[in-house]
Amino acid sequence: MAFSVILHGLIAVLALVGWSWSGSTPPEPQPNAISARLVSPEPKPSPVVEEQDREEQRQKERERQKREEERQEAERQRQQEEQARREAERQAEAQKQREAERQRQEAQAKERAEQKAREEEAARKKAEAEAKERERRRQEEERKRQEEARRKAEEEKRRQEEQRRKEEAERKRQAEEEAERKRREAERRLREQQLEALAEKQEQEAREAERRRREAEAARAREAQMLSESQKYQGLIRERLSQAWYPPSSATEDMTARLQITLLPTGELASVKLVNSSGNTAFDNSALGAVRSLSRYPVPDNRDTFERYFRQFTIEFNPERLR
Repeated sequence: MAFSVILHGLIAVLALVGWSWSGSTPPEPQPNAISARLVSPEPKPSPVVEEQDREEQRQKERERQKREEERQEAERQRQQEEQARREAERQAEAQKQREAERQRQEAQAKERAEQKAREEEAARKKAEAEAKERERRRQEEERKRQEEARRKAEEEKRRQEEQRRKEEAERKRQAEEEAERKRREAERRLREQQLEALAEKQEQEAREAERRRREAEAARAREAQMLSESQKYQGLIRERLSQAWYPPSSATEDMTARLQITLLPTGELASVKLVNSSGNTAFDNSALGAVRSLSRYPVPDNRDTFERYFRQFTIEFNPERLR
C-alpha cells in the first residue's frame, strides 16, 4: 500500500513538472543609422530576465532530484521489506523442519522403549505357566494388530502433513509470482506515463518556441515599420525647420548649435532647450527662433512611434546642414 501511494505521488509530480519554461526575450534589433542628420535618442532595449529563468531551471532540477531520491528511497525500503519477509519465511520453514525432526526422534526413542518393554514382557511371559501361553499369543496378536493400525495411522498422518506443507509452499510461490507480476506491471505503467508526460512536455515546448518565434517576427516587423515611419517624419521636420530658419550674416560653416526639442502627441511644441551653444548668441537665437516659429510639427499617428522617436529628440543647426 505504501509503495502504491508513493508511486502515484511520483506520477502526479512528474505531470506537474511538465510545464514548459519561457526563454529569454530576444533583444530588439538596433535601428539602422539614418542618412538624415537628426540626432534622436537610442531605443531602449527590453528588460532581460535570463537570471530569473536560470534560477527557475535550477529550482526545477533540485525538485526533480528530490523526487528521484524519494523514489529510490521507497524502492530501497520495499526491497528491505521483501528481504525481511523472505528471511522470516525461511526461518519459519527451518523451524518446522527442526520440529518434525524432533518428533521423529522422539517417536524412534518411544519405539525403542516400547520394543524393549515388549522383549521384557515376552521373557516374563515365557517363564509363566504353559496354561497362559495361548492367552498370551492371542493378546500378542491383538496388540500387533493394534500396533499396525497405529503405525498406518501415523504414516497417513505424516503423509497428509507432508502434502499440506507442499500445498502451502506452492501457494506461497504462486503468491510471490503474482506479486512480482503486479510489480512489473506497475513499473511498465509508470514508464508509459513518464513517456507520455515527456512527449507532452516536448510538444508544449515546441508550441512555446513557435509562439516566441511569431512574436519576435511581429516585433521586428513593428520595429521596421516604426523606423520607416520615423525617417519619413524626421525628413518632414528637417524640411519645415530649414524653411523657417534664417541664419545670421555672421554665421560660419564651423558654427553648430545643438537643441533638445520636446513635443506633445498633437505635434505642438512643449519646450526647446539649447544643449550645446555654437559660441555665437545670434546664431543660437536664430536656431531657437526657428524651432519656436513652427506652430505644429508633423508627427506620426502611431503612439509608440511618437514616444520612441518624437517625444523628445535633439537636432543640430549648421549653415550647411540640419541634422
